Amino acid sequence: MKVYGAVVDNETRCTHYHTEKDIIAIKFKCCNRYYPCYKCHEEEADHTIERWQQKQFDALAVLCGSCQTELTINEYMQTDNCPNCKAVFNERCAAHYPIYFE
Repeated sequence: MKVYGAVVDNETRCTHYHTEKDIIAIKFKCCNRYYPCYKCHEEEADHTIERWQQKQFDALAVLCGSCQTELTINEYMQTDNCPNCKAVFNERCAAHYPIYFE
């Protein structure tokens, strides 16, 4: 799975967010591309972010950087780790949900 932006390693960490737990990428609704964060999208894309609507939360739109498993938005929002490989996600990412999700 290709991840766009200022990616710094093979677990989808970027220059903006690169702690041990920063291992997810978000598929942006507006361009159908995975980016590690909204800042990476803002730096590369030539358009504004379009948020996922709540009725679309069953879409595969979150990528675990540890094992490359795609999660639905609902799955991602209801857990703090990957259901496949058990890698722990950064709980502080929830503060950015309004940027990505309606």
